Amino acid sequence: MDWYLYPMVIAAGFLAGFINTLAGSGSLVTLPLLIFAGLPAGVANGTNRVAILLQNVVAVGSFRQQRMLSFRRGLILAVPAIIGAVIGAQIAADLDEIVMRRVIGGLMVVMLIMLIVRPKRWLASMPEKLDRNPDWIQYIVFFAIGFYGGFIQAGVGIFLLAGLVLSAGYDLVRANAVKLLIVLCFTVFALAVFILNDQVRWLVGLVLAIGNMSGAWVASRMAVKRGAEFVRLVLIAVVIVSAIVLLGSQS
Repeated sequence: MDWYLYPMVIAAGFLAGFINTLAGSGSLVTLPLLIFAGLPAGVANGTNRVAILLQNVVAVGSFRQQRMLSFRRGLILAVPAIIGAVIGAQIAADLDEIVMRRVIGGLMVVMLIMLIVRPKRWLASMPEKLDRNPDWIQYIVFFAIGFYGGFIQAGVGIFLLAGLVLSAGYDLVRANAVKLLIVLCFTVFALAVFILNDQVRWLVGLVLAIGNMSGAWVASRMAVKRGAEFVRLVLIAVVIVSAIVLLGSQS
């Protein structure tokens, strides 16, 4: 990759890390740039996971330092999601990408309606759910989201937020912290697969990670400082853009 592209990669990584930490779908920024820089699509996808892994390490650490994350409950919810992701990844070979992008875009529109029509539900936690262990419904929800993440991946962070808020009872700030922990667990397994298939370019991935980690640190601090309403507004903006990109894609 030509040297003059590296500053662009860092800048794109910063934006992606910021978006991923507050919402999701930040890879819609980085993957096209990596492909533009000359990486094959599969290699770009694998290389991008290096930055995502390190981004989430920074974000999870920051939320933990600010006392916004309980590792125990997050890891409990991560288990069914990881199982679902492994199963979903195994049957993704027959994926009709165009149809699925339309489906994801449609789900984003549904998410947008829920964010706008019931704003208060996203802003306050539900202690009656947080004070008890996850029930079987939550295990099914996070298994399904994990399956989706392994099968498709695009926008999984946004759907994790929905599950954490609407099913597990978190407010948006704490939901983001748990979401990042779950995605961190996903990414360890996914990156290992890409490494085994020689689809990671470490230099590019680590340069991209500089931006992702910086964006994640800024976003995690901003989320706690500005609160759940700020996160909701960012999430609305990201969902709108994601829906437009996915529904408008022709290939």
